[in-house]
Amino acid sequence: MDVHRLRVLRAVVADGSIQGAATNLGYTPSAISQHLSALQRETGLKLVQRSGRGIEPTVAGRAVAAEAARIFERLADLESLVTDLRAGRAGSLSVKYFASAGAVWIPPVVACIAREFPRLRLDLRLIELVAADAGAPDVEIAVDGAESTDNAGYRVYPLLTEPYFAVVPAACELAGRAEVDLAELRDENWVDNDVARGPCRQAVLDACSTVGFVPAFHIETQDYPTAIRFVAEGIGITVIPYLGLDLLPASTVAVPIVNPTPRRSISVRVREAVADHPAVVRILELLDERVAGDRRKIGGRRLEGVRTG
Repeated sequence: MDVHRLRVLRAVVADGSIQGAATNLGYTPSAISQHLSALQRETGLKLVQRSGRGIEPTVAGRAVAAEAARIFERLADLESLVTDLRAGRAGSLSVKYFASAGAVWIPPVVACIAREFPRLRLDLRLIELVAADAGAPDVEIAVDGAESTDNAGYRVYPLLTEPYFAVVPAACELAGRAEVDLAELRDENWVDNDVARGPCRQAVLDACSTVGFVPAFHIETQDYPTAIRFVAEGIGITVIPYLGLDLLPASTVAVPIVNPTPRRSISVRVREAVADHPAVVRILELLDERVAGDRRKIGGRRLEGVRTG
């Protein structure tokens, strides 16, 4: 059944005349009559009948015209969906990230994407909890050196190389320092904070090895917030990268570490197939904005009570 001829029928029923429908659609009356005749042949129904000098729709014609209205509404919805898909406002994207990036960067980025692309579904995945067979993400924020998505088929963009800080009790001598040499932490009680035993922890171990010691981990925790809480209770110290210092308790201080400063590098990788997707482009822009702010705020500052920025 020709959709265009259904539009003609709708116009005739709405106006009540062939002449009026022709004027509204920009056709000649004879073209309207030809479309109606063809639609009647297609349907096998008598859709209009003569009434005096004009015509009027039959009961069947009114029923078909009414049902056609619903079809046109669905077509309008489909056209809107196609437009949204082209503009990246619909469909879905999977975004994978590690915990501290998820705490600091992901919420404001996702909030902005949700406002700008309201019909887009974001599948958010925490790296630490994703099963090995979960499939390749469209966008992934990861620490360099992590066992993560193979870079084949991805574009990789560096985001941030961040320093580690010593989180210490506010009442201890180290809390009054502008910075602390890594070697000075040799005899402290260390609180471990990395369940993954991955590149984040390895960066600290490698830095410690350059000054001749291995940290004595008296307590092992699985995340940065828990480790920080142990420090707040005076149990020991922990060494954490900048992004992990979100909302430090008032009873703790984060002191920059020097000679050497442990660091970790973070990159975002984007699947080639979606690299030009408008929402992906926007995600990268928003990440750049967040990272630029963090770069400005890191520069050698102590962090007391709460994370700067």
